[in-house]
Amino acid sequence: MNDQISSNSAGWLFFVKASFAIALCAMLGGILFSPIEFIVKAYFGLCSLFLVSSTITLSKSMRDQHESQRIMNKIAEAKTQQLIKEYAE
Repeated sequence: MNDQISSNSAGWLFFVKASFAIALCAMLGGILFSPIEFIVKAYFGLCSLFLVSSTITLSKSMRDQHESQRIMNKIAEAKTQQLIKEYAE
């Protein structure tokens, strides 16, 4: 079995969080400083928040699905190894 633990480095985590914060601030700044009516700014702001929320939910759901698949594969591999061990005896 492959028992590797993959973790991200502290530098990578900082980069990802900083990139997200900068992109979010740039988007909000663009909306706030654009020369349009307040109601349009509010609409763009709500759409932006919904997009960010949906992106976070999608990434979490995909990660959970991937981890579930990894667990199922490990269980299947363990059963296969057990069967091979029993028949080898």
